[in-house]
Amino acid sequence: MLQDKQFLITLSKTKMPYGKYKGRFLIDLPEHYIVWYHAKGFPGGRLGQMLGLVYELKLNGLEDIVREIKKQYS
Repeated sequence: MLQDKQFLITLSKTKMPYGKYKGRFLIDLPEHYIVWYHAKGFPGGRLGQMLGLVYELKLNGLEDIVREIKKQYS
């Protein structure tokens, strides 16, 4: 449970490290970009896990949870 909380905190602070949206917070990436990545395949490792979670959050309309975490821990 604590690991899940820390993962969400880390997600809220993580920015896209490369590409067209380099420097943008993952949670603020456009939905079409996340959907494209989902179809293409997320990268491996922690970034891929975070992008996968962003996809699920956006799909279910829950991205504001991460935005609230970002406000609390910034």
